Amino acid sequence: MRRREFITLLGATAAWPRTVTAQSPSKVYRVGSLNTAAPVADNSPFGAAFIRGLAQHGYALDKNLTFERRGAEMQMDRLPRLVNELVTSKVDVIVAFGYPSALAAKQGTTLPVVSFTTGDPVGTGLVDSLARPGGNITGISDVSAEITPKRLELLKEMAPGLHRVAMLWNAADLGMTLRYRAAEAGAKAMGITVQPLGVREPDDFDRAFAAMNSDMPDAILMVSDALTSLNRKRVFEFAAAHRLPAIYENDLYVRDGGLMSYGPDLNEGLARVAALVDRILKGTKPADLPFEQPTLFRFVLNLKTAKALGLTVPLTLQASADEVIE
Repeated sequence: MRRREFITLLGATAAWPRTVTAQSPSKVYRVGSLNTAAPVADNSPFGAAFIRGLAQHGYALDKNLTFERRGAEMQMDRLPRLVNELVTSKVDVIVAFGYPSALAAKQGTTLPVVSFTTGDPVGTGLVDSLARPGGNITGISDVSAEITPKRLELLKEMAPGLHRVAMLWNAADLGMTLRYRAAEAGAKAMGITVQPLGVREPDDFDRAFAAMNSDMPDAILMVSDALTSLNRKRVFEFAAAHRLPAIYENDLYVRDGGLMSYGPDLNEGLARVAALVDRILKGTKPADLPFEQPTLFRFVLNLKTAKALGLTVPLTLQASADEVIE
């Protein structure tokens, strides 16, 4: 069952046109990608969606488009060197995934940068404002403060007795820390107690699980970034062992065994990243491209996981899902 829910937020722009614009056959465009984890592969959810978005604007791999992919493999001290490699390879634009990547690109080059999943760009200091970013960075901004109440409402509908929620996030990433703080403020406004569980490396998850074992929460909310994604199966297993409902920020987690997610549609977001890249390749400066906010959100529910957790999913919750995995 599917339902697509459009929510227009302040500052959101109109949907990008779907027409394909022909590119000069003699020109080959070079796009660099920089990720905090592994290099973004063409067949990964992020890579495939980005390539589809570029195709809408007339770009095709191995024809008029080449990629230079770099990934820090969670070793953040590698990022400056990787930025230098992209500069040396003469890319036209860098797409930075994650706040550490965007910060390294800002500090290491004057090349245009399009950022994605970096959190609040103003709060982290990447730009001065969404409307007038200045400098060499634009991208898609964070809306955690606006959508945290919806995530908590979904958790409460799944677990009506919800009073205390554990929040897992990467405390070494300023972008994710600000996302956590927005979620914490939203929870407190709803009268929900927060158990803060910041992690900085894989070993910290064991300490987070021990803290929950000592004082068991009613549910889990996990802030998504490269570190938490790489350790997602451990969170799934803990939730399953203790029959805890958990909500995640995008549907990739639900397809992999998580219970439910609510957040910006990744396909739409990456299509808009591709549109920004297209405008930059055609000569527009990042400083003249306001940061955009997501406009399309998805609620995805995994009934198989709910059954394994021993949870009874209200029919109203199933009916409100954009997608139900059975």
